[in-house]
Amino acid sequence: MKNLDCISVENMRESDRMTIEKYVSGRTLMYRAAMGVYRAVNWHGEIVIAVGGGNNGGDGYALACILKRNNYTCRIVKLSEKLTDDSGFYAKWAESLGVPCEAYENGAFADADVIVDCLLGTGFQGTLREPWLSAVQEINSSKAEVVSVDINSGMNGDTGEAETAVQSDITVTIGYVKRGLVSPNAARYMKKLVVADIGIVLAKAEEKIVFADAETQADDNCIPAPDYLVMGPIDVSLEELPN
Repeated sequence: MKNLDCISVENMRESDRMTIEKYVSGRTLMYRAAMGVYRAVNWHGEIVIAVGGGNNGGDGYALACILKRNNYTCRIVKLSEKLTDDSGFYAKWAESLGVPCEAYENGAFADADVIVDCLLGTGFQGTLREPWLSAVQEINSSKAEVVSVDINSGMNGDTGEAETAVQSDITVTIGYVKRGLVSPNAARYMKKLVVADIGIVLAKAEEKIVFADAETQADDNCIPAPDYLVMGPIDVSLEELPN
C-alpha cells in the first residue's frame, strides 16, 4: 500500500503556486478539487454549500456547478463577497446555471440534508469571529451530513488546534494531507478523512503517513495513519474543465 505525503501549510502553498506557474491553471485545479469532493460523497436531499472568500470558497462554487450539471438540488450560502479571479469564474458559472445564492443569516442551514463547509482554508489561525462563529455553530448543531473541503473551518492546518471548528462526517483534503489533519487535536472534529489527488506537484518531501499494512518500513519521518484516514486517494488529476 502506497504511503501518503504529509506536509505543512506553507509547503502546500508553495506546491500549489509552483504547479500553477509551470503545469496547470488554477482554474483547472479548482475544478479538480470540486470533482474530488463530488466523487467522495453520497449526495442526497437538500444540499447547502457554505462558502467564504478565497479559493476555499471557490471550490464550493465549482462544486455547485458540478452538482447542478448532475441534476442535484443545491444552494449556496455565502459569508463573504470577496472572490479571487478563479472563484469569480465559478460563481458566475453557478449563477448562469441557476444555482440559488444567498447571504448567510441565522437558520440558513435548517432544512439541509447535506452541508458542505467551504468557509475557511488551511491558512486560518486564531479565533473565529462573527458571522463565521455563528455559522460554524449552526452547522455543528445541524442534523445534516457535514462535508468539509480541504480542512474543517476553524482548524489550524499545521497543528489541528481550534477553539471552535466544523465537526464533519467527512473531510476531503485537497492535494496532500496537511499536518494538522492527522494531529491528536484533529480527531475530535472529523469521522473520515479522504485525500483528493488533483495533480499538484510537491515542492518538497516532508513526512510520510504509514498505514498498518504498508510494505514501507517506518522511520523517524513517518506518522502512523489515524483510524479515520482512508488509504487510497481519489484521483482526479487528469480531469479537465469542460467547455
